[in-house]
Amino acid sequence: MDLKDKLLSSFIAFENNVDLDHPVHEVRSEAIKNFEEKGFPSKKEEAWKYTSLNGIQKVDFSIFPKKENTLEYKDIKKYFLHEIDTYKIVFIDGVYSSYLSETTHDGVDVCLMSAALTKPQYKQVIDVYFNKVASKDESLTTLNTAFSKEGAYIYIPKNKVPKKPIQIVHLATGNEAALMLQPRNLVIVEENAEVQIIERHQSLTGNEVLTNSVTEIFAAKDANVDYYKVQNDENTASLIDNTYISQKDKSVVRVHTFSFGGKLTRNNLNFYQNGEYMDSVLKGVTILGEKQHVDHHTLVHHAQPNCESHQDYKGIFGEKSTGVFNGKIIVDKIAQKTNAFQQNNNILISDKATINTKPQLEIFADDVKCSHGCTIGQLDEDALFYLQSRGIPKKEATALLMYAFANNVLESVRIPELKTRINKIIANKLGVRVGFEL
Repeated sequence: MDLKDKLLSSFIAFENNVDLDHPVHEVRSEAIKNFEEKGFPSKKEEAWKYTSLNGIQKVDFSIFPKKENTLEYKDIKKYFLHEIDTYKIVFIDGVYSSYLSETTHDGVDVCLMSAALTKPQYKQVIDVYFNKVASKDESLTTLNTAFSKEGAYIYIPKNKVPKKPIQIVHLATGNEAALMLQPRNLVIVEENAEVQIIERHQSLTGNEVLTNSVTEIFAAKDANVDYYKVQNDENTASLIDNTYISQKDKSVVRVHTFSFGGKLTRNNLNFYQNGEYMDSVLKGVTILGEKQHVDHHTLVHHAQPNCESHQDYKGIFGEKSTGVFNGKIIVDKIAQKTNAFQQNNNILISDKATINTKPQLEIFADDVKCSHGCTIGQLDEDALFYLQSRGIPKKEATALLMYAFANNVLESVRIPELKTRINKIIANKLGVRVGFEL
């Protein structure tokens, strides 16, 4: 039985554990029909031209964990941003861990999707927001929708700011030979509210893990959202991350994606601007080696005038690693005075590493400022010579130049402790410093 057939048959078992009369189940049923019709995307599709899922489909993944597992915080502390106090929503093999989590209902809701999808007090919010911005056509998103049950539910009411940042951490114990996880996150930030969120998926062994994640983010008028994705997993872990963001007037949403590990990572990041005077910020750093593969697909749809978007992705690729960047900007006819910037810069430090980059602009307005560019090359020989002439050995000089190249993306990270942590990871990856592990 291939993975598609296994998922379709597992949906029947999934239905036995959910409320079939709940309105959300109607959404799930339509979603599984969509996935049954389309199946897994293939390289014949333009959006998946450089990323193959054939290897994943041959693995015999468990769709549900066979038992609940527990972990001690001391053994996994390094995977958390433990330098500061945070709210935590922690899942072990897809199951919520109350022992490791710290949630709240004190003025804001930092809790679970399973509660939001089943308890009457959340019904009005779920009816308005759940599955409203996520794609109804993208097959892996609809697959997640079909199995949507657990994940993070974050609701920040009007004029509220949580007392501390929020961490969403998904841990895979490796107690299954191969496990598939499908977390679903819903983040709602009402008018003039703010939130900072850090998300991480982490395998604890070398067993295969496939995570197909969907996150919906709604930013109302004057809302401010910082979302940080830390991807530094084992080389047997694959992640397909689908994030959909709806913005209203004068909101600011920043998403930083740090891709340092994993076998295969696909980031689908989609911004929909549904108001005026808003800003969308998409930044990323990718540092790969061995046979790792990272594919960034971004979309910013400017549907109203007087808005901005800024994309800046840096990539460093060594050994036999491969990278993909496909950044698409759409400017509707009505979206005059749009200012859209997109840049993708890459360094290949191995003759066997590859990067495929494709910036796309679809502009239907005439009074706009839109720019895009990409570079693929090696380190600046003149800069390298300058450092060597100052007594820095070539290996260290090379590492310092790569560090400077990647590090400037961190300027807009607004959690100082996270900035320090990512700084150290980048330095460690590039050999600038040693002795720090995450």
